Amino acid sequence: MIGCGLACRGLLWQMAASFEAVRVSTMAAGLPPGVPHPTPEKPMQKLLPTGTSAAASQTALPVLLALSLSHMLNDVMQSLVPAIYPIIKTSYHLDFGQIGLITFTFQLCASLFQPLVGIYTDRKPQPYSMVAGMGFTLVGLLLLSRAGSYPMLLAAAALIGTGSSIFHPEATRMARMASGGRHGFAQSVFQVGGQAGSALGPLLAAFIVVPRGQRSIVWFSLAALFAMIVLVQIGDWHKRNAPPPAAGKSGAARAIGARRKGTALAVGVLILLMFSKSAYTACLSSYYTFYLMARFDVGVQTSQILLFLYLVASPVGSLIGGHLGDRIGRRKIIWFSILGALPFTLLLPFVSLFWTGVLTVIIAMIMASAFPAILVYAIDLLPGRLGMVAGLFYGLTFGLGALSAAALGVLADVSSVTAVFYLCAFLPLLGLLTWYLPELRRGETA
Repeated sequence: MIGCGLACRGLLWQMAASFEAVRVSTMAAGLPPGVPHPTPEKPMQKLLPTGTSAAASQTALPVLLALSLSHMLNDVMQSLVPAIYPIIKTSYHLDFGQIGLITFTFQLCASLFQPLVGIYTDRKPQPYSMVAGMGFTLVGLLLLSRAGSYPMLLAAAALIGTGSSIFHPEATRMARMASGGRHGFAQSVFQVGGQAGSALGPLLAAFIVVPRGQRSIVWFSLAALFAMIVLVQIGDWHKRNAPPPAAGKSGAARAIGARRKGTALAVGVLILLMFSKSAYTACLSSYYTFYLMARFDVGVQTSQILLFLYLVASPVGSLIGGHLGDRIGRRKIIWFSILGALPFTLLLPFVSLFWTGVLTVIIAMIMASAFPAILVYAIDLLPGRLGMVAGLFYGLTFGLGALSAAALGVLADVSSVTAVFYLCAFLPLLGLLTWYLPELRRGETA
């Protein structure tokens, strides 16, 4: 753990040096001839670059990487909840319905507060709220490592979910502010961190929590502490670079009111598309390990490794989708990211163990490209409501996943886990609803 701490300290120091170099170059670019260039300050004295105009015109990659790192740490800790399901199912003699209730509690808390946080931060940005959110996650991890009863497991899941609900809306605002106009790319970089964390969580659980037991979860609280340090620096950067209140806010509101019916239809379609993606993702993240163990008779560690392969493919799809969305348009990416997975989801319940692993990787890459495109599309559709939109769609991801996980858990108890995968194979058909989304050109809002 000492070596890990030193490595984290070295990484943070290198990030600080990179941030300071961006700050100095940004300031130097705006100086008239004959004025001496500023001298770089020591790392950690001022961690991130300053200059509102530069932040608006250039992609601040160090800031995006810091946000992505924080997102990764956040989702590593969140993914520990479903990753330990096989352990607590045996230890506490739980059925699938009770497993689904844990997922429901976790994801409901992760979704319930996000739109409310987003609405509030649209009016009064609160960049340091990300630190508070990580504090909730820290307390939840400590409780999860010491939980001795089912109600304590539910309370720990609720705290970890609440931390996520506070983190995401404001982190999304920071990512857009640092995007330099490359909104799809910025959101995909931010998403890569979360998807990498979701992939690492089950793997770390397989090699740390499974052999050492539930109490070993306490070591992951160090990740929460490190994330809080990084998020304090990002909050400082926002404080120095925050743009003035937008003068055209009323104009944006009038634009929304002028096409209220079209906007409402588009938002409704986006919600149904999110349901399709979230329900299928909940099926795999919550029950994939049980499906593998039931159908192919593999052990817990083998099933966790295969779950890791599924999850690690998501960052690749997210980056590709975000980059292509900036170039060819979000609507085209949304078409492919939902409907394009259909042939593979239909094949999945009928193939061997090897091809199950291959198909789930393909499905992950295709579906992962959906969220950055849907989120940026929705932000463009509702200008001036970035925090609310981010909170709503992150909340929908968790909330719809929670409802789906609970319902699928009941179905698995009544029939079988295999029947769940047969049913969920048809969910990508909802991608046909993309036909009703208007094509938004660059710089256009609904």
